[in-house]
Amino acid sequence: MIDFDQIDKTIHEKSRLSILTLLASEGEWSFQDIKAHLGMSDGNLITHLRTLMTAGFVEETRDETGPRPRTTYQLTAEGKRAFRAYLDVLESIVKSLKPET
Repeated sequence: MIDFDQIDKTIHEKSRLSILTLLASEGEWSFQDIKAHLGMSDGNLITHLRTLMTAGFVEETRDETGPRPRTTYQLTAEGKRAFRAYLDVLESIVKSLKPET
């Protein structure tokens, strides 16, 4: 029996899943790069990033040493663990639906 309650609702939302997938695959991303890659507006992106930061999944770093401030984001240890657990749940769902050969 599939226990859908195991799916982390914070991660499962499409935009947040997209953000976490980028951060998991490439490490640190700038705000502008995430925005461009996912085609999100400033407001939409910052709302989802704040949700992920509040959950403890993502951390923000600001660098104001150059001519323009640069804000980057990366997964925290908790974010890596939660993302891996999320993928494990999805994998178990897929495996439960595949016929055994």
